[in-house]
Amino acid sequence: MEAKKWYVYILRCENNSLYTGITTDVERRFEQHCNGKGAKYTKVHKPIKIEAIFEKENRSEASKEEIRIKSLKKSEKELLCQNIYNK
Repeated sequence: MEAKKWYVYILRCENNSLYTGITTDVERRFEQHCNGKGAKYTKVHKPIKIEAIFEKENRSEASKEEIRIKSLKKSEKELLCQNIYNK
């Protein structure tokens, strides 16, 4: 059986903030955030689009990358989003 891929994602919220999380299904998780069933943060700051997606081999790697991204300044996160993926 193939191991499940994990993803680190960055969402753009209505107030122009960026939210970072991990999941095995980015589209499903984005829908959950949009419907108020995601994180506390996205219940208050509604997400409007997916800014970046990074594929990782396992949950451990995804969690480490999530922590690394969350420690970045917003300006650094913006550069990360520009260089990787745009929807």
